Amino acid sequence: MKLFKIVKDNQKSLRVRSTDVLFPLTEEIKETAFEMLEYLRLSQDEEFLKTHDIRSGVGLAAPQIGINKNMLAMYYYDEKNVLKQYILINPKIVSESVKQAYIATGEGCLSVDKEHNGYVYRPYKVKVKAYDLLKEKDVEYVFIGFGSICVQHEIDHLKGVLFYDHIDKKNPFKEDPDAIKII
Repeated sequence: MKLFKIVKDNQKSLRVRSTDVLFPLTEEIKETAFEMLEYLRLSQDEEFLKTHDIRSGVGLAAPQIGINKNMLAMYYYDEKNVLKQYILINPKIVSESVKQAYIATGEGCLSVDKEHNGYVYRPYKVKVKAYDLLKEKDVEYVFIGFGSICVQHEIDHLKGVLFYDHIDKKNPFKEDPDAIKII
């Protein structure tokens, strides 16, 4: 298991738009992508966190490990406590809901050490097209709620955007009564 050095938000490379991964996938790209997923899995183990002094995460985009390529990994449990894990290559959001959602406690990021308080409103539901390395095929997924926020957060990294770019600077805790609060 490779312990990545996470690129922090003061590095210019995190603000660069990533490029598509070329096919056929190289063994190096595949290995890195699987290591990203494993990093997330282990980051959710309390003992591993303490032993290796890392932070827990549910998503990781390649730019966060110093590779400006369009790939990401996600590892989380949904609202029904079902494990969701993805390795997405060249993901693209192809449609999104008008209905918005936000995480009540705010978003966090492995690349961001400083706290940025405020709500990040994102579409509650998105449809994403990508190549799923776990399934070894092109896929189209619909993400809802927490999963939608997570995949959008990671795709933002591929565009050089950080979560706090979305926070309203004048009124960070502005309430949208129509948005769905995710706890």
